Amino acid sequence: MARKRSQAVLSLEQSLVARTVPAAEALVDRLEGNRVRCHACGHACLVMDGLDGICRVRHNRGGTLFVPHGYVGALQVDPVEKKPFFHAFPGREALSFGMLGCDLHCGYCQNWLTSQALRDEASLSPPHDATAEQLVALAKRSAAPVMVSTYNEPLITSEWAVEVFARAREAGITCGFVSNGNATRRVLDYLRPYVQLYKVDLKSFRDEGYRQLGGRLPRVLDTIRDLHTMGFWVEVVTLVVPGWNDSEEELRGIAGFLASVSPDIPWHVTAYHSDYKMRDHADTTADELVRAAQWGKEAGLRYVYAGNRPGRVGALENTCCPKCGTVVVERTGYTVLSQALTDEGRCPTCRTAIPGFWSRTVVHAALDVRPPAA
Repeated sequence: MARKRSQAVLSLEQSLVARTVPAAEALVDRLEGNRVRCHACGHACLVMDGLDGICRVRHNRGGTLFVPHGYVGALQVDPVEKKPFFHAFPGREALSFGMLGCDLHCGYCQNWLTSQALRDEASLSPPHDATAEQLVALAKRSAAPVMVSTYNEPLITSEWAVEVFARAREAGITCGFVSNGNATRRVLDYLRPYVQLYKVDLKSFRDEGYRQLGGRLPRVLDTIRDLHTMGFWVEVVTLVVPGWNDSEEELRGIAGFLASVSPDIPWHVTAYHSDYKMRDHADTTADELVRAAQWGKEAGLRYVYAGNRPGRVGALENTCCPKCGTVVVERTGYTVLSQALTDEGRCPTCRTAIPGFWSRTVVHAALDVRPPAA
């Protein structure tokens, strides 16, 4: 039996349906009987006429898939380190925007008011009309060199992100996704001309753990491999949740996987605090983050960071030259205290290239780009 929905939920549904356009043809297969197959995220939903996908915001009406357009659910200018991107425009700001909805249902989500819209009666954030031109103009007025689609899962609103980012790129702005990584190769191909930076949440190294959140581990691992081989600048975050994903086996597994893709991928291990529906786990301590970071370094990762415990994790907030140890970017929390990188993105002491998006071109010299497995 279908669950009865409140008037508030129905009103939000109607509001969002009014703010839709047909999906990009690259992300849809049209099938017999007015069915469509959506390829915006790894669920690849088969959507019947009159229904929506797992995300609840991509709808099939008469054999045409309609997708979100023309609004924001959240909008803010904040440090690029907060995304977190530590190897892109340190000390600068990013215009962050998001829509509503998600393809996962993480019990500890910190953006649940936007991400769980239509899925949770308590999550009823209203949409605010916006145009791509308005968002880009705001980024320019804020002197933000970066625009990021975040707050909800940006893959399920890829068409809107591309519309915004196409104009942003014309204005010389670098664009990024803050995503759960539940992607398909088709959506990554669609995004590649417009998106340069891509942060993935690698939430667990157990498929059982991912299934609790509504996803699958192999799909996220494939996404990370694809992003790297396709030339996106990739940074990976693992929220360390005591008693859920903090075992030595699991964290070493994550670190080893990332190092096998490229030892130059920055790995952020960040502290959990109780939120939303997961309030039965202790907050992550600074010592636990330091321990996880050490396992990352032992796996061969050159850039490992500890987050959400500013000033309590030693040098793990800084970017250091992996060859000579020189601090090239010094941080506390989201604040950059000093920078020593050369204009070419090199260590000032030994001239080692530090991989990253330090300007409008990526420093490739130190990138360990490997061909995809046969």
